[in-house]
Amino acid sequence: MKIKAAVVGATGIAGQKVLAALDNHPDFEIAALAASERSAGKTYRDAITDPASGIRRWYVAGYEPPAEALELKLQDAKSLRLEGIGVVFAAVESEAARELEPIYAERVATVSTARPHRMEPDVPLVIPGVNVEHLALIHEQRRRRGWKGYIATTPNCTAIGLAITLKALDEAFGVESAIVTTMQGISGAGRDLPALDILENIIPYIAREEDRVKIETPKILGRLVEGSIADAPLRISATCTRAGVLEAHTESVTVSLKRAASEFEVIRAFEGFGRDFTSLGLPNSPRHMITVHRDPTRPQPRLDRDLERGMTTSVGRIRADEVMPNGWKYLLVSHNSEMGAGRGAVLLAEYLLHAGYIAH
Repeated sequence: MKIKAAVVGATGIAGQKVLAALDNHPDFEIAALAASERSAGKTYRDAITDPASGIRRWYVAGYEPPAEALELKLQDAKSLRLEGIGVVFAAVESEAARELEPIYAERVATVSTARPHRMEPDVPLVIPGVNVEHLALIHEQRRRRGWKGYIATTPNCTAIGLAITLKALDEAFGVESAIVTTMQGISGAGRDLPALDILENIIPYIAREEDRVKIETPKILGRLVEGSIADAPLRISATCTRAGVLEAHTESVTVSLKRAASEFEVIRAFEGFGRDFTSLGLPNSPRHMITVHRDPTRPQPRLDRDLERGMTTSVGRIRADEVMPNGWKYLLVSHNSEMGAGRGAVLLAEYLLHAGYIAH
């Protein structure tokens, strides 16, 4: 029997990505949908369809809305019925997440793509394949809060590709510091970015993004110590920009390693990373956590963001840096709304099920 899943924020981009990843899933079935009070009571079909024009507000390229979802009636997210639900996917804006997620987590496993609870000491901030051992915090969270369920969060989409690549290097050589400049896809801003602002342009500032990268990455790469995470002692400098690309974040990274490494060793560390995780064969797992490109014109967001359904991090232009001690630099492309949001959240739930944190 499949585990019944509820998707909160089902009409938004992240929620729709969750639905696409759950379509015909071997372990989860879409059993409940929730959104704002404005949409409550409508079928999902009606909620995403403009009644005057017939335009369907479905934003997942290459996928149709799951048939099992179309006739479900949307519930008010504040009063979601949790009877029989085994996991809640919360893909809502930050202020809503702050209020709603603890309500669900008191009773049910809750996987969140939002920011408010990420940095709480007993909440695991997890990238599947990078730091799944942090999920042991769930026991501490339940103990402290008296919950039957829990909150497990995925990171900021910009931090994900960076953290995956830094983890590979840290395991092999140790990492002292990193400098990252990002060129982030439009979809990361939701659907509110004016076209005249982004066409033929790069916007050199994204509110709070640099701070999120700097505080979340050390937690992701940190160690579990006595019921909390001790941040990794690495320094990160980030500059985050918005570029005129529909989806995917491109990041230029320069890193200082704790010991010298050759180009062959760096590439081997990237390509060998995460094999224990990918060998589990979870339904939405990439085959490779990191895909290395030898072509000096790659990775490119248009060519590489959809590799392995947007779940692998593409890396290229690997070369020694002449400024930083034991320095190396590279470019990466990471899909912000697949691994960085909806499908990544479903992959986290798949691992939670595999590890026994979600009951069959």
